[in-house]
Amino acid sequence: MTRYLLARLGQALVIVILVTLITFVILHLLPGGAARAILGKEATLQQIASFNHEMGYDRPLWEQYALYLRRLVGGDLGYSFQLNQSVAEAINQRLPKTMLLSLGSTLIAVVVAVPLGVIQAVRRNRWPDYTINGLSLLAYATPIFFMGLMMIILFSQVWPVLPPEAPQGFTMAEVLAEPAGLVLPTLTLAILTVAVYSRYIRSSMVDNLNENYVRTARSKGLPESRVIVGHTLRNGLFPVITLLGMYLPALFSGALVVERLFNYPGMGLLFWQAALKRDYPILLGVTLLISVATVAGALVADVLYAAVDPRVRLKAARS
Repeated sequence: MTRYLLARLGQALVIVILVTLITFVILHLLPGGAARAILGKEATLQQIASFNHEMGYDRPLWEQYALYLRRLVGGDLGYSFQLNQSVAEAINQRLPKTMLLSLGSTLIAVVVAVPLGVIQAVRRNRWPDYTINGLSLLAYATPIFFMGLMMIILFSQVWPVLPPEAPQGFTMAEVLAEPAGLVLPTLTLAILTVAVYSRYIRSSMVDNLNENYVRTARSKGLPESRVIVGHTLRNGLFPVITLLGMYLPALFSGALVVERLFNYPGMGLLFWQAALKRDYPILLGVTLLISVATVAGALVADVLYAAVDPRVRLKAARS
């Protein structure tokens, strides 16, 4: 198991380095440049050249990347001239807000998707299965920005019960002081997640319902509810553990659209504004954070999956 963990950690480190390298190269190959975005359209060529020399943007690309890695190892994510603050400070201010939105939507999605998936599996190929499956496909196929717009129209215009804009507080306390403003963005992000999770749970439950241990449990005279919840559901949730870790990139991309739509001051809106202003340090910092979180989520999912599934533990012991 130790060798398995060390191998996964090594793979995670390589992936993070590759992500930073690819992102760094792509950003620096984009037309325009950070100097023009920071100094403005009126800046002269001499001023731009002076800025590029001071920031090291006139050095070879490999040297710039090596310098970036050196600063990164020292905990320096860079400085945003657009925001006039360090990248770490900008992320620390906005990360808790995105985590609140993402964790809230994920919690709602799991609570709703698990019973839906169980109902579909138990009543498969019947009207409850067809109805839930059709609604899930519709939710999955609907663009998240359109879903958010529909939520705003329905619950802020047709039935004006919720505000159309998310809380604009600078601190978490100020955001939590306006809970009504969190409802629409959280539900918008949760609906797509429910559609994904419920289909995975249904598929996993159907596979487990056909296993021999389920037939054995039923032959012993156990109540059907105990067979479903105590045996089948417990084993059917194993693939969802991996899905939770691997779904982080999709969750952030959804948060980016939702935060922009509801003007929620989180990581997604920060990334959006940085992309418009060609704020390279912010773009690199956010991309690095998301890649680390994704790799860490996948690693934790693998460890948890190995801990509960004896087949994975056996494979890890042999490797």
